[in-house]
Amino acid sequence: MQQIKVGISACLLGDEVRFDGGHKRSAFCTDELGRHVQFVKLCPEVGIGMPVPRPTIRLEQSPDGPRAIVPKTGEDVTERLIAFADRSQPHIEQISGYVLCAKSPSCGMERVKLYNPENGHARKEAQGIFAAQLQQRYPALPLEEDGRLNDPQLRENFVMRVFVYASWKSLPSPMSKADLLNFHTSLKLLLLAHNQQVYRELGRRVAKISEVDNATAKSYIESVMTALSAPATRANHTNVLQHIQGYFKSHLNEAQREELTETILAYREGVEPLLVPLTLLRHYLREYPNAYLSGQTYLNPYPKDLKLRYAL
Repeated sequence: MQQIKVGISACLLGDEVRFDGGHKRSAFCTDELGRHVQFVKLCPEVGIGMPVPRPTIRLEQSPDGPRAIVPKTGEDVTERLIAFADRSQPHIEQISGYVLCAKSPSCGMERVKLYNPENGHARKEAQGIFAAQLQQRYPALPLEEDGRLNDPQLRENFVMRVFVYASWKSLPSPMSKADLLNFHTSLKLLLLAHNQQVYRELGRRVAKISEVDNATAKSYIESVMTALSAPATRANHTNVLQHIQGYFKSHLNEAQREELTETILAYREGVEPLLVPLTLLRHYLREYPNAYLSGQTYLNPYPKDLKLRYAL
């Protein structure tokens, strides 16, 4: 697989491109995730020709939806930001995820201030213009904000989705049914941990597919990425761990079975992190190889040195 590319707001890599000439460097992105991905940095506001430093932009209500306005001059830069999204398409189509700058009227993913131009009051209910374009045009693309990456569950979930989407993008084109089936099989336990209903529905859909055309592939991966978009619950993880445990039932002695059961229950009760039962299960997988389990993304969704399951 070629190195994974991830889009990112340029200010999060330390580029001094914000309206005030500053940056919002993300230590996780630059020091941790950056070891495993190639960042593609963009700044929509600089990309439309605005200077650094520059007058602020804000989102204002209008009958046609939020508009990006420069309050100092009254200039509407909405269409220029949308045109920037058009020009960025060759870059966006190469990436497997995007880290956005929170609260930005161009890049904010959620809860961006939306102003009433008549009274100046604002509500945190909008999405940045460029971020909205990304979501509309690339619904399967994993998106996350820098601030939300401070949450261990959201951080782990985003990185997992990036690596899953990168694996999807590495599949041959045109794609055969065998390619799709192998990919889907590798995701079964991960889907089971995140959304049991979609896990069952996708299994039925894949079984009925005779030929993988563009529409079929697009519908499939959008369903997968939507299912994975919410972090898995402790209860669902426990269900998957116990499911994996069943594969070793005939190989383990009574003491080993008891230890594994206690470890999984300790995770369920919040006494141990997810990494503990997973480490024990991976140990038994090395001792008693199983081709199906070895191919499951759930057991190794991303590089271990990111240490993302220590706090789950």
